[in-house]
Amino acid sequence: MTTKKISIVTGGGSGLGFAIAKLFTENGITTVIAGRNEEKLQKAKEQLGELCFAIPCDLTDLKGIPGFVKKVYDQFGQIDILVNNAGINMKKVFTEVTDEEFQSILTTNVTAVFTLSREVVKLMLPTKSGCIINISSMAAQYGLPKVIAYSAGKTAIDGMTRAMAVELSPSGIRVNAIAPGFIYSDMTAKALDSDPERKAKVFARTPMGRMGQPEDIANAALFLAGDGAGYITGVVLPVDGGNSIGF
Repeated sequence: MTTKKISIVTGGGSGLGFAIAKLFTENGITTVIAGRNEEKLQKAKEQLGELCFAIPCDLTDLKGIPGFVKKVYDQFGQIDILVNNAGINMKKVFTEVTDEEFQSILTTNVTAVFTLSREVVKLMLPTKSGCIINISSMAAQYGLPKVIAYSAGKTAIDGMTRAMAVELSPSGIRVNAIAPGFIYSDMTAKALDSDPERKAKVFARTPMGRMGQPEDIANAALFLAGDGAGYITGVVLPVDGGNSIGF
């Protein structure tokens, strides 16, 4: 008999988060999608069906996160899987990035991940089980220009993943990260089409010679969240067509 699992996917209203939530619900995992945009969440929920629940949460409001976690726990009685997917990016020349801009990206991409994970872990510890998946980036695997705050944040995520895994795994909570390569979306396609030089570079250093699909990230998340990954913790898994090792 399999017990029902409850997951939270932040930024689940679109992009990678939506793809992860879709695969989770298709595999019988009750999934709470969280994000700032209520309208976007509701639209996603309509597509994802009855195993999906939309609960808004502004991750930049750190003080509101414990209340959000309590709301989910009160409604479902457990939280088994947390996918920290929500993140923001900003392309700007290094010397033009302000302190406020740098800090705001770190707040969403690092501090909110810590705060949400901490609150969820408090509820996982009594059951001695649980799984946390952080979404990292190629920006933590090698240097990318014009994304200094994002690079700093995603590198912090990799370090946090390892530190959390070492501290929490003895209590039955596994913590891993996925580092997506260049994944297809309307936004990335548009960005690369408008920058032929960058596009050529991306494909030249991706041995598989193509962009990934959001489903590729979702498949990795489903695997890491499942029993088949029961002995895997503290790993940052590149899902990138070989990009991070490409020449």
